[in-house]
Amino acid sequence: MSEILLEMRDVSKTFPGVQALDHVSLKIKKGSVHALMGENGAGKSTLMKCLFGIYKMDSGEILLENQPVNIKDTQEALTLGIAMVHQELQSIPERNIAENIFCGRYPIKKVAYVKMIDHKKMMEDTEKLLSEINLKLSPKTKLADLSVSQRQSVEIAKAISCSAKVVIMDEPTSSLSEHEVKALFDIIQRLKENGTSIIYISHKIEEILKIADEVTIMRDGAYVGSWPSTELTTDRIIQKMVGRELTNRYPLRKSHPQEVILQVEDLTSSDPKSFKNISFELRKGEILGIGGLVGAQRSELMEGIFGMRAIAGGQITYKNKILKVRRPRDAISKGIALLSEDRRAMGIFGVLSIFDNVTVASLDHHLILKTILNKKSLNEVVHESIDKMSIKAPSAKSLIQNLSGGNQQKVIISRWLANGPDILILDEPTRGIDVGAKYEIYTIMEDLVAQGKSIIMISSEMSELIGMSDRILVMCEGRTSGLLDAAMATQENIMMLATKYM
Repeated sequence: MSEILLEMRDVSKTFPGVQALDHVSLKIKKGSVHALMGENGAGKSTLMKCLFGIYKMDSGEILLENQPVNIKDTQEALTLGIAMVHQELQSIPERNIAENIFCGRYPIKKVAYVKMIDHKKMMEDTEKLLSEINLKLSPKTKLADLSVSQRQSVEIAKAISCSAKVVIMDEPTSSLSEHEVKALFDIIQRLKENGTSIIYISHKIEEILKIADEVTIMRDGAYVGSWPSTELTTDRIIQKMVGRELTNRYPLRKSHPQEVILQVEDLTSSDPKSFKNISFELRKGEILGIGGLVGAQRSELMEGIFGMRAIAGGQITYKNKILKVRRPRDAISKGIALLSEDRRAMGIFGVLSIFDNVTVASLDHHLILKTILNKKSLNEVVHESIDKMSIKAPSAKSLIQNLSGGNQQKVIISRWLANGPDILILDEPTRGIDVGAKYEIYTIMEDLVAQGKSIIMISSEMSELIGMSDRILVMCEGRTSGLLDAAMATQENIMMLATKYM
């Protein structure tokens, strides 16, 4: 454990208007799990992208096994034995699992002097990899047919398949169930025993204290320090991450739910494997939490209400009128907004600016004579959103893909608020976001319900459900298994309901 396998020295990186990394150094021991922590925007992912060859360092050097290396691109990083599991999935949805894992390095065989892809070997090797991570799927399954958690597991299998010396895992458990997290930790333990080093980026402090050998903390693009995990506590990590004491993880709840604004009765999906006979009520000025394990059909239910999935039966009553939603545009026009779980695939327009991402859903509200966009009013909306949401960016013209996860989330919330909704459906609103940014999102949510907005929040973090919800609806295998008052809820009774039908 004392042998240094990888070292990064005085690494700096600047983007237009932003000093992303400021002379950061990092030492990784052989066969260890080294956690990299910090608030969103601290530079963790940027540092790892420099290591993996996605970004070119402005200055600094990298040593692998005491030898200087110049990593020009990701292919060279893989050749050197450095693999990365990205926070935002890098899968190819229309190809199968095997093709995703071996993309760019397919096994080859010769047939009559002609080189061909050895599909049989690829399928056999994929089956072994999937077995290692306890993922019971056929290698021929198309990625588009998998859940977010299953696609995340495929990315982990892909990294393992490279026989890497160093595996970078950027928020690898953000979409995994408790069972899947345990399977991942078992894999990490086997990798450690084989001498592989893991660089583990996560905002889940309890997870870090359980699995990491050492912890490095960054703040505002700079190195704060490194410590053995045994010397750290949750409070000490938070204090070093944010540079101050953070006494409360959730804002004081002051909301007073009023009359019922949305009523769902016996809602059933047209997909027989999805949700069935779901009933619940949402009140004005309420945060209704939706709990359950991966596969409980929570996201699918919300997509059905929003018009993204076909409904076979049941009824939705909104403001005392029967609501017919056949497509998302119908829901949006009625004042319902949906912030999806997968930010990159279904949330942000990565190649567009903050300005474009904020205004894209409300352009109809800023027309002169119903034909010409009112640039002045659009600018006012965008700059008001940046100020109110404390969005950290050089300007409104900055590309959203260059922002941290927390700031991207604030932009998407701003987009829907610009449309004046009465109901916001937030699917894993703090996924991949640090404790400081989480508190800001929670404060925004509390302010919205105080204004009379209603929020439905899907969350896999039970402490978040309890800390931010007025009531918690728990689902299991597509059905409602219980409804709890958050003030009386515990993690134990939520988990009991989440496994009720299993």
